[in-house]
Amino acid sequence: MSEYDALITAARQARENAYAPFSNFRVGAAVRANSGRIHTGCNVENATLGLTCCAERVAIFKAVSEGERGFDAIAVVTDVDRLTPPCGACRQIIWEFCGDVPVVLANLKGKVEEETAQGLLARPFDSSFL
Repeated sequence: MSEYDALITAARQARENAYAPFSNFRVGAAVRANSGRIHTGCNVENATLGLTCCAERVAIFKAVSEGERGFDAIAVVTDVDRLTPPCGACRQIIWEFCGDVPVVLANLKGKVEEETAQGLLARPFDSSFL
């Protein structure tokens, strides 16, 4: 049993709520706050596609809107053989709000990989540059 099992399960369940009528690419994410609470999100598409919001951002923004400010891990679940990392925008948001946390990638077949936010986003931009 992995320390990320509950996070992966939550992301898998969130994926079921994805609104993806255009791509049919359903994604679920779950972020674990330092408080221990898990916040979930799914991708929500829009006909313009540019206004689509990814599952990772939904989960983080929900958590922040509920008062969370520190996080220790995030999981992303898709239903493809090749595990899917967060897009560039999500990598930046993960870095901004979570720092160098473990990013757990999983699929519905039980395949799991762990990466770090730093490993996914080389030379990230943050407030230290402002």
